[in-house]
Amino acid sequence: MKFGPVPVAQAAGAVLAHSVQLAAGRLRKGRVLSDADVAALRAAEIAQVIVARLADEDVGEDHAAARLAQAVLGAGTGLHVTAPFTGRVNLLAEGAGVVVLNVAALEAVNAVHPMITIATVSPFQQMAQGGMVATIKIISYGVPEADLAQACAAAGAGAIRLAMPVLRSATLIITEIEGGVGYKGRKAIEARLAALGVTLESVVMTRHETSALAAAIADAASELVLVLTGSATSDPEDVAPSALRAAGGEVTRFGMPVDPGNLLFLGHIGTQQVIGLPGCARSPALNGADWVMSRIICGIAVAGADIAAMGVGGLLKEIPTRPQPRRGR
Repeated sequence: MKFGPVPVAQAAGAVLAHSVQLAAGRLRKGRVLSDADVAALRAAEIAQVIVARLADEDVGEDHAAARLAQAVLGAGTGLHVTAPFTGRVNLLAEGAGVVVLNVAALEAVNAVHPMITIATVSPFQQMAQGGMVATIKIISYGVPEADLAQACAAAGAGAIRLAMPVLRSATLIITEIEGGVGYKGRKAIEARLAALGVTLESVVMTRHETSALAAAIADAASELVLVLTGSATSDPEDVAPSALRAAGGEVTRFGMPVDPGNLLFLGHIGTQQVIGLPGCARSPALNGADWVMSRIICGIAVAGADIAAMGVGGLLKEIPTRPQPRRGR
């Protein structure tokens, strides 16, 4: 591609690099100049314009962006592709879900040519319908075919996809202690579930005792069981994890390197997923439980190693009013 100033008389068929205001209207950048455009520029006594002229081996910005979008997506990705405009294509969520990225593939795409770019949200970010998951931008007015082909090959089908909800029902079990907060937090938890299309089928209040909680867990018929204890779960042998094991389940992880959210535990009874919520889940503010819950609801397996990897970027919010501040005075 050749870029730079040319006499107006030689500009027909080239791409206008910068907008030009004429008496009859504005010639916008990115426009392929026609003979009529050249005549209008000459009539305005404009001697030269800055243009880009694609070589035979170049692909125009819009076509290049559209090709790369199709290469990245593959089939069944849960994403809507917008029409290319000024070298940009946006990928929008077709519904609620969690973004799954092949980070290595996307980094490989961005390493091919500086003018070929993909920007995305963070891996595993929860999305609402219509949210922008990624934008593909061809920065210049065209790129070499060989580089575009290399970028498309590096992407591989499915480098960006939206995992949509597979669980549809949940039970919330709250344990009660003397002087406790009762049902506080129910609305925040219900809103979290609703954002992913999950129905809170029942809310059960029970004593903060292993046997009582075990019975409530065993009785829950929903696909997802959430346990919110009246007293913080501070050890793998505390009431809630012990109750899950007593009900015939398994605790696969206690604790996470995300703050707020440290005291979460994760487990299951057969295929039924169980999440022990930290007390911060009573608030609508983002916490570690959101990261785990959204993945599980969308069918993404969460192992202990996955939770361990959440620590980088896991300091979500400083709480200056907590009784024991994180930061010394």
